[in-house]
Parts: sequence; structure tokens; C-alpha cells
Amino acid sequence: MPAPARRRWLTIALLTELLLVAVAALAAAGLPAGDGGARRYVVIGLLAGALGLQNATVRRLAVADMTTTVLTLTLTGLAADSRFGGGQSPRVGRRVATVGLMAAGALAGALLLRVDVALPVLAAAVVIALAAVWLRFGR
Repeated sequence: MPAPARRRWLTIALLTELLLVAVAALAAAGLPAGDGGARRYVVIGLLAGALGLQNATVRRLAVADMTTTVLTLTLTGLAADSRFGGGQSPRVGRRVATVGLMAAGALAGALLLRVDVALPVLAAAVVIALAAVWLRFGR
């Protein structure tokens, strides 16, 4: 895919994901962690749509070792391609960074969830917004 088409796809995907996650954050405001009735399914549906779009974007742009929904594949790649596994450890830095960032995000989300259900969703919206701004104005 040519660079302008990749950039356009990524911009549209990021803005759509941001919209879905921001609406989910609004729907999650004041939602109790243990129960939320039908509203929790709205939040789940919006977040599932956003993550599905994110995964489809990674697949479409063919970003190697940057799986968003299957952490196991990245960990397996790290182990199987390591020197101990008989491999040459290609892109080990990217793989380790992916695992580390996912772990950091999970920890931050868990800590924010202790305060309010909407906070980790809002934090995700902020990260997506920052990525969209960096895509537009960065480099």
C-alpha cells in the first residue's frame, strides 16, 4: 500500500476508533464495576468495535510483530526466534517493546479501574487522540 494511502487509512481508522472509545467512555461514566445492566453491554460493544477496527488496521497495514489482540503470538515469536530457540532474534526490540507496552497499559488500566470504570476507557481515548495528533503533525 502506498504511503499516502496508508496514512489516509490510518487517519480514518484512528479517528473512528477515537469516536467509538470516547462514546464508550461517556457511556461508562458512573457505571459500577460489578454491574451495570444493559449499559455495560453498550460499553462492551463500542470497545469491541474499536478494537476490531484496530486489529483490522494492523492487518491491512501489514505491521510485522505488532499484533494488538494476540499477545501470545508475540511471546511465542520471542521464544521461538530467540538464540535459545535456535533463531536469530529478528526484531527482538519491537517484540519486547510490544509486550512491555501492553503490560504497562494493562497495569494502568487496572489501577484506573479501581477508581472508576470510565477512567481506563477515557485514558485509552486520550492515547488514541495523541496518536492521531502525532500522525497529523509529527515527524
